[in-house]
Amino acid sequence: MFLETVKDLAYAAGRILRETLHEGFTINYKGEIDLVTEADHASEKFLINAITTHFPSHAILAEEEGKIGKAQSEYLWIIDPLDGTTNFAHRFPYFAVSIAVLEKGTPIIGVVYNPMTDEMFAAEHGCGAWLNDHRISVSQTAELKSSLLCTGFPYNMHQPQNNIAHYSRLVKLTQGVLRVGSAALDLCQVACGRFDGFWEFWLKPWDMAAGALIVQEAGGVVTGLDHPFDLYGNVIVATNGKLHNALLDQLKADN
Repeated sequence: MFLETVKDLAYAAGRILRETLHEGFTINYKGEIDLVTEADHASEKFLINAITTHFPSHAILAEEEGKIGKAQSEYLWIIDPLDGTTNFAHRFPYFAVSIAVLEKGTPIIGVVYNPMTDEMFAAEHGCGAWLNDHRISVSQTAELKSSLLCTGFPYNMHQPQNNIAHYSRLVKLTQGVLRVGSAALDLCQVACGRFDGFWEFWLKPWDMAAGALIVQEAGGVVTGLDHPFDLYGNVIVATNGKLHNALLDQLKADN
């Protein structure tokens, strides 16, 4: 029932995004190209109010508002009210609401909802992953030369490890490397077998928490570059497992 509650909240927040997209919105800047819209704020406000009302003892980590609630709470909700804000601002229909719930630091629920395609990706720890209530699993692609990968780039392209060298290397070794603009949804594409792997640097917990669990519950592998996956680190490598080591080898070759 807990999973269904989280899905209901994602549906409702997604409606806010869809309605705001159709009605019009203003764009503000957190950085040179780091956008935020009123849809981000409206979706996040709804989620925070709903969570604090129904689960007053739970803590929240939100993209715009930061940490809310009791630090000692056993439960932490990690929410991204609009993952893919740049896509949203350009009315490109690839963005999502992302919600993860952690119990004593362990992700137990992950939900990512694209309101434009009405695709609800969900996972529960130890129970599997679903797309609109149908079980999903990762692909069986075993070689990079047969793979379709996905990645993303940081807002500050002038910083070290901006991913250009990694992209340049891997686009020559695969059937393609896409950049679609929503890490949460990209991870879900790996989970359902549309992509064979995904990597990105400089992400935040709200970008990765739900999607990483969905990949793992769909049978995939999620790590850092040279260490186990750290939700509070800034790098994620997620694959179907069969080509994980090959992808890691290529990513490490550029460091």
